[in-house]
Amino acid sequence: MTSMPSTSRAPNRAVGIWLLAVAGMIAAMVLVGGLTRLTGSGLSITQWQPISGVLPPFSHAAWVAEFNHYKLIPQYRDENLGMTLAQFKGIFWWEWSHRLLGRLIGFVFLLPFLWFAWRGAIPRADYKKMIGLFVLGGFQGLVGWWMVKSGLEFRDSVSQYRLATHLGVALILFAAILWTALEYLRPKPVLTVPGLLATWAKLFAGGVYLQMLLGALVAGLHAGLIYNTWPSMNGNFGPENPFFARPWWINFFEDAGLVQFDHRIGAYLVACGAVALFFAARKLRGAQKISAHVVLGVTLLQITLGILTLLNQVPIALAALHQITAVALFTTAIWHAYEVSGGRAVAVQSSAALSA
Repeated sequence: MTSMPSTSRAPNRAVGIWLLAVAGMIAAMVLVGGLTRLTGSGLSITQWQPISGVLPPFSHAAWVAEFNHYKLIPQYRDENLGMTLAQFKGIFWWEWSHRLLGRLIGFVFLLPFLWFAWRGAIPRADYKKMIGLFVLGGFQGLVGWWMVKSGLEFRDSVSQYRLATHLGVALILFAAILWTALEYLRPKPVLTVPGLLATWAKLFAGGVYLQMLLGALVAGLHAGLIYNTWPSMNGNFGPENPFFARPWWINFFEDAGLVQFDHRIGAYLVACGAVALFFAARKLRGAQKISAHVVLGVTLLQITLGILTLLNQVPIALAALHQITAVALFTTAIWHAYEVSGGRAVAVQSSAALSA
């Protein structure tokens, strides 16, 4: 494999910074989405208008019309009956901001991609990957509307399954963009590390992903508002009567107590994985070792925040901090997996460098 020309390094780095910025916007999107859910604002906009919905209501008549649409759904009748127009505006702005940020991410991805492709900063071999990421982003918007629709007719909140799917697609998009950004920012030959370590690092990142999906189920079922004790669940190891529904396996997704229990066990498993990666990285150097240390530190912080959030019955500030720290943990897990996996081999080191 031949070395890349030195002239390509600067634009490649610029591409990496751009992708890192897009990943940061997706992380912000996850945070705003969490706050939208925590404030009960996610169903305040009952129509999907990709173009005209960019602009919020301006006149009093437009606000009243928007409010009247909201009054037709179960959430208004069951939870917010008698809400004033001013109160409606308070929840409307959260959901509108969430959707606006999603639209902005699309533009921030597409326009620079076209520019970098025209300038030759993105190899043609990467065009399919970039287009795939853009399509995945558009699909995420459709999943978001599919999620909202679940709360417009028969429920007063969105389906926990669709909420988890919406978050899951967002995290896949985030991970793919972050990994691609690292390929441009830290191109290097494949590093010599035990293959098993790279595999375990990727499995750990997958475990964090699954734990975040369990968190979405907890949020969708409001399961953080029960069993607000730790380490026991109101004095017991697990929830009371967890398998009341049939078939038995549906309880893992429908029973709030059992879903919270699963999330707790998931946290313990993630903690064990982080400790294992920490000890496995003792003989590594540089970013490989540093990233393992950061993974353990963020894991401990995240578990502490989770416990505090539970004990305090999910206050908005703590819950939001818990959620964004989960994204930070997922980020560091992907970073560590990238470092020990060797990244993209774009150049061959000289024999002198290999000796060093």
